[in-house]
Amino acid sequence: MASVGLLYVGAVLILNGLMLLGLVDARAAAPLNFFVGGLQVITPTYLIVTADGDQNTILAASGLYLFGFTYLYVGFNLLADLDGTGLGWFSAFVACCAVVYAGLNFGRLDDAAFGVIWLYWAVLWALFWVVLGLKREEWTRFTGFVAVVAGVVTAAVPAFLLLTDVWSDHITAVGGRPRRPLHRLADAGPPDARSRSGRRDRTRPGTARGHRRAGPPRRRPGRTTGHDHHRREEVIAVRSPQDAVATALHRSGAAPQPRR
Repeated sequence: MASVGLLYVGAVLILNGLMLLGLVDARAAAPLNFFVGGLQVITPTYLIVTADGDQNTILAASGLYLFGFTYLYVGFNLLADLDGTGLGWFSAFVACCAVVYAGLNFGRLDDAAFGVIWLYWAVLWALFWVVLGLKREEWTRFTGFVAVVAGVVTAAVPAFLLLTDVWSDHITAVGGRPRRPLHRLADAGPPDARSRSGRRDRTRPGTARGHRRAGPPRRRPGRTTGHDHHRREEVIAVRSPQDAVATALHRSGAAPQPRR
């Protein structure tokens, strides 16, 4: 779901970059900022609510708010013709947070590719701070060019790679281990009930792996044991006295022979 949002982040970055280059009217760029800003607020809210306490999913979703609030802020500024100083200093905060997220991708999440992407976003939002917060308008066109490149290289292209599952097939971490980027973590659901080895535990309750449950030994059909003969003798012993005498005579060979 976050990958879909990343695709439209690319669209709004390209549009805002063209606006800074003077190719798009400011008020004409406002609607898309509202659309993408709203999407980037609804999406992380849904991911956090359904995360079931999974910290990596919540961590991934939290970064999406930085973009959502930025684009909503841009939309209001463009329509109301507000001063950009507030947006500029908020962009400085976003740039600092982007550096932290980059470090998390390089370290905790082991995804160097998205670590580089977060660093690019940190540079871009730092340029927004320079242009809007510090009023250095001579950096406006350069910032617009960087925004257009960011929309293609850091948003649209990675989004298509994630949506087509090409990212997980070709982008691998050091040592050949598959990566799970920060946006992919946000798409992921809560972990299933698996053992540490990754296989489901198929042992029955109260038993150990590789051991049978306690109980009497199984008896194969058609076979008798000494225990069966002993039980048979006990059954004979509890018969009537006449049957006991007849049985004793039969065993000694003194039983009367039938008449011919």
